[in-house]
Amino acid sequence: MRRMFSRALVVLAITAVAALGADNSFGTWKVNIAKSKYTPAPMPLKSVTALREAAPGGVKVTLTGERTDGGAMNASYTAEYAGPAAAVTGAGMPYDSISIKQVDANTITYEAKQTNGKYRASGRSVVSKDGKTMTTTAKGTDADGKAMTLTLVYDKL
Repeated sequence: MRRMFSRALVVLAITAVAALGADNSFGTWKVNIAKSKYTPAPMPLKSVTALREAAPGGVKVTLTGERTDGGAMNASYTAEYAGPAAAVTGAGMPYDSISIKQVDANTITYEAKQTNGKYRASGRSVVSKDGKTMTTTAKGTDADGKAMTLTLVYDKL
């Protein structure tokens, strides 16, 4: 009986690790600006492409694109699921640190902030069941300290 219980426990542990290890957000995603929303208007982004790759215990994200003010976006970070806040390096992002948590294979929640500024946002990214769309929603305060909400709809490339 004890041996069977031990085996069942090992199988359960392996299954849990495999389930948490899956992340359907990996790949290259492009924001569909026409389907995305930002309040208060206007949308501060003209284009964004996100490359999401597996990293030890988490994800490496590289963001490239253009802001509506003409500024370039070229930033990246590597964050662990449920780890400490990760530094965001590069240009064009309103935040310089982010922490992430994996809810399931299709859902990640995050907290982003500007360490020495007013920008704060909490949100979630959800990959559709067919794996072709990822929707990121967030709310918080923008760099001026004003309330903001955003919905970014990404198409898988």
